[in-house]
Amino acid sequence: MKRYNLNGTFFYCPVDLTLQIVGGRWKGILIWNLRENPLRFSELKRILVTINDKMLSQVLRELEEQGVIHREVYQVVPPKVVYSLTEEGKKLLPIMKAMNDYGSKFEVE
Repeated sequence: MKRYNLNGTFFYCPVDLTLQIVGGRWKGILIWNLRENPLRFSELKRILVTINDKMLSQVLRELEEQGVIHREVYQVVPPKVVYSLTEEGKKLLPIMKAMNDYGSKFEVE
């Protein structure tokens, strides 16, 4: 039986592993919103209206640990932090696009 490893956790199905990365309330939305350009914490917070600061920080940290996003800290006053997709994160965009296309079928006019 094949096994797959993500940060020390073993999975027996690659779909399960992928869902671990993009699953949850906020991860997919964050990845999707970072697809075109890097964003600051406050910009992400504005886009994800109902997320609180603690949850946003936690999800960003998880995605960074998984190699999906990059956190760039600029040494200026006040501190500036920008989040962007890594090359690995960009590989998830076709999945996110397919999810966007599927979900768009349910649009209410």
